[in-house]
Amino acid sequence: MSDLTRRKFLATSALTLSAASYNRAADKPNEKVRVAIMGLKIRGKQLAPVFAAAPNVQITHLVDPDPSMVKPVLDVLKNPENPPKAEQDIRKVLDDKSVTAIVVSAPDHWHALATIWAAERGKHVYVEKPVSHNLIEGQQMVKAARKYKVVVQAGTQRRSQSSVIAAREYVAAGKLGKVAFGRAWIAGNRPNIGFAKPEPVPQGVDYSLWLGPASGEFTKNRFHYNWHWFWDLGTGEIGNNGIHGLDVARNVMGLDAPTKISCAGGKYYHDDEQQTPDTQIATFDFPTGPGGALGCTLVWEHRVWEKKGQGPEGQGYGISIHGDKGTMLFDGDTWKVRGGDDATEKPKSDMVTDHVRNFIASIRGEATPNAEIEIGYKSTRLCHLGNLAYRTGKTLLFDAKTEQTNDAEANKMMGREYRKGFELPVV
Repeated sequence: MSDLTRRKFLATSALTLSAASYNRAADKPNEKVRVAIMGLKIRGKQLAPVFAAAPNVQITHLVDPDPSMVKPVLDVLKNPENPPKAEQDIRKVLDDKSVTAIVVSAPDHWHALATIWAAERGKHVYVEKPVSHNLIEGQQMVKAARKYKVVVQAGTQRRSQSSVIAAREYVAAGKLGKVAFGRAWIAGNRPNIGFAKPEPVPQGVDYSLWLGPASGEFTKNRFHYNWHWFWDLGTGEIGNNGIHGLDVARNVMGLDAPTKISCAGGKYYHDDEQQTPDTQIATFDFPTGPGGALGCTLVWEHRVWEKKGQGPEGQGYGISIHGDKGTMLFDGDTWKVRGGDDATEKPKSDMVTDHVRNFIASIRGEATPNAEIEIGYKSTRLCHLGNLAYRTGKTLLFDAKTEQTNDAEANKMMGREYRKGFELPVV
């Protein structure tokens, strides 16, 4: 599918999302968009004031199996006039027909189930990155958005960042020439988490709800935040932060699906119970590159034990895009070109605010989502494929039409087992 055709498809898809189902803000543009936020520990707490500040938006529910997470969010909301209701079970909120949309900022293993349950009930969804725990879940999320005609926006907020949009236009105009290589990385000093033994669940926490589709005894390491480093709950550093760098590179370079994926790395630094690699380099080969290149390679790398400022280019997080006319280097959200026309671009506004307001405008039928779920899935797909190459120890060939690799073991790992009562609906 060409870029023009894809843009037309996404625009058409998003504009049809105002079809009648439950509570359609597009049909009632003057009514408040009523939002519930699921998952409050970090990202939900960050997003709450942004949604609360959006015009004609009301936060109606704060949802978390751990009730101790609610007060810190109420504190950042600064005593709202109509305080949101605290709830532990997202299913009770989804049964409330007055709720327009939900924000899914819970752990990765909950993203798909909450999104599809919401879509089935006509709710729009802002789902954090990575959009899914595995490939099959991402595919089902795209199908759900189409079937139930709801807006599903991925929380890859750099899709709304003015500097990233300018970078995409710069590369599309051929100013970097033939682009055959891209690189994204993170280097940071994450701590050793040690080895935790099972212990009693903290008072008030509904651990069964926290687990949802997953299973396992409670330990402090398989709970708030450190869940990222266990395969049945998270997606490792490539899914945690790699999704941002890979999404920017895929966006700016105009890439779709890779054809070959390889990965090297391991647990080389920390002696603890983390399952995901602390050192990882994933390589993705694409059939064509920008500017007429015959192909291109995109690389993700992380070393979560490296001291701040000692990563590539002296940056803890960065992206570089290499063409025969120059190299585009991102330093945070600002970029410059070396060896070319010395172009540079700084962001002009707050990307999270812009991204949230784009989502609200899309619900109202006034815009199309900048990170519609298909876009979010395709960037998340890179993370999953990188992890599959790592876990199988094989170089994988990927067929975008069948969404399968050439390896039976990798294909079996594209899904997961679900706990009874939390099975993924087949769309």
